Amino acid sequence: MTETTLMRQQNFVGGQWVSAAGAAQIEVINPATGARIGSVPRGGRAETAAAIDAAARAFPAWSKTTAHERAALMMKLYDALMANQAALGQLLTEEMGKPLAEAKGEIAFGANYIKWFAEEAKRIYGDVIPTPWPGKRILVTKQPVGVVGAITPWNFPNSMIARKLGAALAAGCTLVIKPASQTPYSALALAALCEAVGLPPGVVNVITGAAADIAAEMCENPRLRKITFTGSTAVGKKLAAAAGAHMKRVSMELGGNAPFIVFDDADLDAAVAGAMISKFRNTGQTCVCANRILVQDGVYDAFAAKLTAAVAALQVGNGMEPGVEQGPLIDSAAVAKVEEHVADVLARGGKLAVGGERHPLGQAFYQPTVMTDVARDALVAREETFGPLAPLFRFKTEAEAIALANDTEYGLACYFYTRDLGRSWRVMEGLEYGLVGINEGLISTEVAPFGGVKDSGMGTEGSKYGVADYIDIKYACVGGLGL
Repeated sequence: MTETTLMRQQNFVGGQWVSAAGAAQIEVINPATGARIGSVPRGGRAETAAAIDAAARAFPAWSKTTAHERAALMMKLYDALMANQAALGQLLTEEMGKPLAEAKGEIAFGANYIKWFAEEAKRIYGDVIPTPWPGKRILVTKQPVGVVGAITPWNFPNSMIARKLGAALAAGCTLVIKPASQTPYSALALAALCEAVGLPPGVVNVITGAAADIAAEMCENPRLRKITFTGSTAVGKKLAAAAGAHMKRVSMELGGNAPFIVFDDADLDAAVAGAMISKFRNTGQTCVCANRILVQDGVYDAFAAKLTAAVAALQVGNGMEPGVEQGPLIDSAAVAKVEEHVADVLARGGKLAVGGERHPLGQAFYQPTVMTDVARDALVAREETFGPLAPLFRFKTEAEAIALANDTEYGLACYFYTRDLGRSWRVMEGLEYGLVGINEGLISTEVAPFGGVKDSGMGTEGSKYGVADYIDIKYACVGGLGL
């Protein structure tokens, strides 16, 4: 397919491309240029209910397919994603802004989740438990939870869907997907590929529109049995509470405030390389990006100088242009938050090493920024910036670093650099986070579990553990066997 044939501007429900009732539309804007890309339907409760009905109708047959049948279709979807990687990457860059090389990488990353879960579909094992009673047997079987509602964010509009889609399809669930309004086209393109490879009508449905109305219908509609959400902690808490009122299964991948710790004994060049990819990937718009960089006194100045030089060399521009490493932020509100955090650091005595202003390109561009001597009570110490700001904090001891890192309600990702084997174990075990990078700044992979603790959510995505949230466990006691 081409980018043109992959770009759809209607909802996908029950195997049909449909518009929302009335003429209400959502305009989709390229954040690098401010130009209108197109529009999608502003669906609400009625459209969501129709999609849930379609998924519920498709569920009985889909849930009864064999694991091999589901895996075969999922492998076709994987192949289709990789065959269309260039067109999908270009569409993603246009609606989200990230550099084209990163966008193509995201397509491959998402495709790998589909492939991984296609393989895992054949490994959803049950059990036979030794019985305490003669003449009886205890069986444990696993069954799909049913219709799943997936609400996904704008920062990874393909791979965040693929994580959920892969696990749900492998388990035998059907889905209703609500993508972010800023980046709906990647989701609709994925639906087009699901249609092209022969997934049965109603197994995968995509609804664009009003988030509050769509979420309310998902929470209250009895035919939808589980909600999986990636987004902010504030929204996730409201969604979990609403779903809990109807006893729906939920999995929540929420906000973060990732510390990146550099100890005196670290390889500073490796630490700078790790900080660059952790902090500035996707222009700092990831839930696992380094939000607080904690550096031990003995190497603070040297690390700051090396990091500042690396950041100053970053090439900023439209993600479609060759060599661009930093694209725009998603919108003007995102730029305003970076500005607020920079101003707050300066007001509390922090210093600007590089950047610190809107980029001359205008639109939603902001200069990659490093700030030093950041106060521990600065806003950036408490809030996710979600932008290209690297604030450097000082610490003296290992215990102090662990305490500073854990001084947040979040617990998604963290990183630290050291050459001391004993320290690596002590710090890893002391950090209250679901994901830990030890001498590594990029750790996400489909084969490892992804999920946070504390206010960063509940549940796990990816890896062999990622199917569990889409499965119900059933116990059967079998008597009368004459044994």
